[in-house]
Amino acid sequence: MPMIQTQLIYCGDNLQKLRDLPDACVDLIYIDPPFNSNRNYEVFWGDTQEKRAFEDRFGAVEHYIFWMRPRVMEMYRVLKPTGSFYYHCDWHADAYVRVMLDQVFGANAFNTHVIWRRTNAKSQSYKTFPNNHDSILFYAKGDKHTFNRQFLPHSREYVDKFYRLVEPGSGRRYMADNLTAAGTRKGPSGQPWRGIDIAAKGNHWKYTIDHLEELDKQGRILWPEKEGGVPRFKRYLDEMKGVSVDSIWTDIPPIQAHSDERLGYPTQKPLALLDRIIKTSSDRGDVVLDAFCGCGTTLVAAQNLKRKWIGIDISPTACYVMGDRLRKVCHLREGKDFWVRDLPKTVTELHAYPPFEFENWAATALNTVIRGGQAIANRAHVGDMGIDARVYPASMLKEKQPGSDLFGEADRWLPVQVKQKDKAGRPDIDAFETAMMRSRRDKGFFVAFDFTRDAQLEIKRATREQSLEIIPITVQEILDEEVHFRV
Repeated sequence: MPMIQTQLIYCGDNLQKLRDLPDACVDLIYIDPPFNSNRNYEVFWGDTQEKRAFEDRFGAVEHYIFWMRPRVMEMYRVLKPTGSFYYHCDWHADAYVRVMLDQVFGANAFNTHVIWRRTNAKSQSYKTFPNNHDSILFYAKGDKHTFNRQFLPHSREYVDKFYRLVEPGSGRRYMADNLTAAGTRKGPSGQPWRGIDIAAKGNHWKYTIDHLEELDKQGRILWPEKEGGVPRFKRYLDEMKGVSVDSIWTDIPPIQAHSDERLGYPTQKPLALLDRIIKTSSDRGDVVLDAFCGCGTTLVAAQNLKRKWIGIDISPTACYVMGDRLRKVCHLREGKDFWVRDLPKTVTELHAYPPFEFENWAATALNTVIRGGQAIANRAHVGDMGIDARVYPASMLKEKQPGSDLFGEADRWLPVQVKQKDKAGRPDIDAFETAMMRSRRDKGFFVAFDFTRDAQLEIKRATREQSLEIIPITVQEILDEEVHFRV
């Protein structure tokens, strides 16, 4: 099998990135591509402009399948013969996706249609059933694919009914299980034992005579008080694996507004969902690929489970968020434990960004040069009242409580304004001053490629006469990471 570099995040079109990978180099692929539904294609932080661009491109599901097919074909190529493939979608496209996957993998490669109950929301229409589930289409490239069966704990009702006996002293729950099975046998399991001719009853022992003697020494045989009765086997509850996970997953809740793992990414999936998929279809040291990585849940799950991984996403903002998440959640060091490739490195590249993507980049990249706080981009770019992001003090990160607004109290933050222009001028600074005073902030950050002399003079005047501290930061300073700013 070919050797590939892992612990990598690639920024760019996954079609090209996949073509750069060798054949049969990946053990498991999970993807959650854009177009679960139109409402989900507000790609990062729910940006309405990017949503419109997506809908223009994929106005019909046929166009979407046409766009996805070459990508799936490349994923099929890089998947090992023993590999597995999971495609996450919902009711809008799952039938079309299934036909396309059957054509690429072969209909016989289809393994399971998993139903994940992602919400308890109720339909507002009285003429249809609520669509509360996602589909996860599971394909295996060959007959020898990895499959580690997963189990759930038995329900309390099941335990109380079947494991109602409690062993004195140890307190272990157990049931009196059969030691026999129907049908006679001529071998060791069909012979009389302890005076009991099991064949005369039309049955045979589940174990050999030697094994029955060993179980009796271990105290695992329950002998009947009634003469002529058949002994039974003491089966402990804590030795049972539980209930096998089937194709209906109702035990993994979606990301809630108060969830600690919530990042604000509109299609973020819970870590437990990826944990189950990765545990089931890979082993420690295997290579896991997510070609539509989003906020990096697959990478975090793979890292936690000691798998190797590769992530790809076209959004630079998403790639920055992934890197930040791997540093904070998995305590990895970029450049030593993982690498991010093909992110923009020049002012020229950033000039070419769409405005909403540039704002997201600036808010995320700002964290590399500020100290004592964390910048968070606004989820909406319309009606932001002249503030594109907020910087929260580090103390609030420690005070975050479940159900609180982002990081604890909502009032302790500093505003950030971002302008994608060669030089921000005095009118831009004036507008930011107005936004700061309206929000009752006396300190804020302003990011631009450069600032005119009039803008710099206005910043000094605002500090001197209005006690407004505006910190100008250039894009080049963020890229160089040589200057640091204190919150």
